Amino acid sequence: MKNFFPANILLPDFNKVDGTKWAVVACDQYTSEPEYWAEADAIVGASPSTLRITLPEVYLDETEKRVPLINAEMEKYLKDVLVNSRESYIYLERTQANGKIRRGLIGMVDLDEYDFNKGSSSLIRATEGTVLSRIPPRVKIRKDAPVELPHVLMLIDDPEMTVIEPLTAKKSAMEKAYDFDLMLNGGHVAAYFVDKNEENRIDGALEALTSPEVMEKKYGGSFAPLLFAVGDGNHSLATAKTCYEELKAEIGAENAAKTPAKYALVELENLHDATLEFEPIYRVVFGVDTAEIKNALSAYAKSLDGNEKAQKVIAVTGECDEEIVFEHPTAQLTVGTLQAFLDEYIKEHEGAEVDYIHGEDSLRKLSAKENAIGFLFEGMTKDQLFKTVICDGALPRKTFSMGHANDKRYYLECRKIK
Repeated sequence: MKNFFPANILLPDFNKVDGTKWAVVACDQYTSEPEYWAEADAIVGASPSTLRITLPEVYLDETEKRVPLINAEMEKYLKDVLVNSRESYIYLERTQANGKIRRGLIGMVDLDEYDFNKGSSSLIRATEGTVLSRIPPRVKIRKDAPVELPHVLMLIDDPEMTVIEPLTAKKSAMEKAYDFDLMLNGGHVAAYFVDKNEENRIDGALEALTSPEVMEKKYGGSFAPLLFAVGDGNHSLATAKTCYEELKAEIGAENAAKTPAKYALVELENLHDATLEFEPIYRVVFGVDTAEIKNALSAYAKSLDGNEKAQKVIAVTGECDEEIVFEHPTAQLTVGTLQAFLDEYIKEHEGAEVDYIHGEDSLRKLSAKENAIGFLFEGMTKDQLFKTVICDGALPRKTFSMGHANDKRYYLECRKIK
């Protein structure tokens, strides 16, 4: 059964629109660094840009004011800016800030094949716990939007490199979709429209990844097939699913299935791409007495009586670093042990807030603020991902990040969803 589709992709004419100003990083980055977004705004100026048709989450508390302006700008761009339309897969090569090239494939997935609930056996699954309270504000953004822009990265477990990698040798024969530098140390991106022969090859290769023989070989058992694991943008995809389910309830499943809302635009990446690196997502807690929370965490660590291997975190403040060891944790991953503590602590301490931070430098900068503390820890390895999701369900939320913040997906392609 076909489960990944070429999409009717909308792009500006990059002979007339500055690609560097057009593309901006995913909205869920730099959420505690408004200065980043102010700099992006200054770079964009009056030029057409995805910055004007997305809502950076640093401004999420301004949703009511900003969303109507964003939707109006989308309508304007549909008339005047998004002039190139092509139904196709897009093969892209992202040169990261470190010079390494990461390969991806743009297309759309069927939201009927996606279930973000823990314990799901659907073909497309979340890799992290979905925070249901985070969905309604995002629904407000998508509900009346005429177009979508993807920052969702889907992972496939393709050790033989049968789906995406063969396109590298054939890109010279493909029509180029875009090619330019990305702002604010984002590296470079170049992309190509995939021809029909390669579309058919891709479809066959994806189908082969879910055969019972392949599942048995990779995971050592008979499991419901998992083809796509959401690597980045889990809440964005969950929002698309929620909007689609609401549409079903309104107009009926048969009618909803005929609408573009049935699908969501995503980028596929291979878990086994050598440039794809998993980075831990650290925690910074604001609005707390730092000595008190460290004492509470130490007491929590001593209370655990699980059978997992010992774990540790480094508590970071402006004054010092302090190691806290969990000798007998109950969770398989350090992030799960820490998150269980933080969830309860935040509930019990009014004014305390947690943010999820990419990169040690950013964490140390934020942890130096008054009444703030950060937590560093080792992340999971990427070869643990698919089997953990298959066997244990979704990981704790914000367990890992695929690369540094500036290497995240930039908004580029658009697709009509109304």
